[in-house]
Amino acid sequence: MSSTEQTQHTGEPQRISTVELGNNGPLVGVQGLGCMGMSWAYGPTDADEARATLERGLELGVTLYDTADAYAAGENEKFLAPFLKAHRDEVVLATKFALGVDPSDPTKRIINNDPAYIRACIDASLQRLGVDTIDLYYMHRRDVNVPIEETVGVMAELVAAGKVKHLGLSEVTGGELRAAQAVHPIAALQSEWSLFSRDIEKEVVPTAAELGVALVPYSPLGRGFLTGSFVSADKELDPDDFRRQQPRFTGDNAAANAALLEPVRQVAAAHGASLGQIALAWVQQQSQAFGLPVVPIPGTRKRSRIEENAAATRITLTDDELALVAPIASQVAGNRYADMTFTSAGRE
Repeated sequence: MSSTEQTQHTGEPQRISTVELGNNGPLVGVQGLGCMGMSWAYGPTDADEARATLERGLELGVTLYDTADAYAAGENEKFLAPFLKAHRDEVVLATKFALGVDPSDPTKRIINNDPAYIRACIDASLQRLGVDTIDLYYMHRRDVNVPIEETVGVMAELVAAGKVKHLGLSEVTGGELRAAQAVHPIAALQSEWSLFSRDIEKEVVPTAAELGVALVPYSPLGRGFLTGSFVSADKELDPDDFRRQQPRFTGDNAAANAALLEPVRQVAAAHGASLGQIALAWVQQQSQAFGLPVVPIPGTRKRSRIEENAAATRITLTDDELALVAPIASQVAGNRYADMTFTSAGRE
């Protein structure tokens, strides 16, 4: 995409278009913003630049802002609070419960769907965020020891109480989504989906399309790997960077996966675009391929990146280009997590 195509005559990037997030869900920009990295997981953050990025996203039409109580143990929610106070009517706020970090081992996750825990989580999130209502409340991960019908039943109580407007799920199987939908309407399903991660296309995405549930892909840029910003996590990233724990970004896997980006480079060159823009355009275009709303939430902490990401919503890949990048996912070395039991793919 040329600079002319990316901007209006004023030189300002265009606002992105909007889409309804599932049946009777909120209207949001076709691309959201993942806020996790502003407080956690990806190394040091320039807080002032991150705040400016929040503001710039809103100017560009990015309205779905995604956080979770697990991100830096609630600190990410607190970080968003001043921004929300200034722009509450413009922002569709999403947060999550159920996922925690084992204090004795930061590499291990704890999942809890206990009803009392959920009720405590929503009140704590509302307080940290400084809001009266959460627009979209997700079950972050499935606790297999609690029936999903019970979990969604408690979440539905939160809607009835006015604490939550819409419900979402993350990393559930097609069957789990169907069972949840029978209890209360689900607006959105958040799962990893990118040129590197396509396992949800087998069961999850078709089920969501059938039920009228929107897909909110997280890590649509492969946690930055698809942008070419790093090759080897263990050699290039900070010691506390979360990506050093993920098998596909380290050692021989990383080297093999870096070579898979060549088709993306070819397509990017044809469009005068970045690798990341092509990766985002591909995810966005799956909306037409599967017949459902798709609202990716790439994370960034820089204004220049959110401008670049938003511009990707106006790139359309040709059938030949789609065919060129299609084989990538099947060739990726390494799982997306060291422990896949927490994902839909690990239970299907």
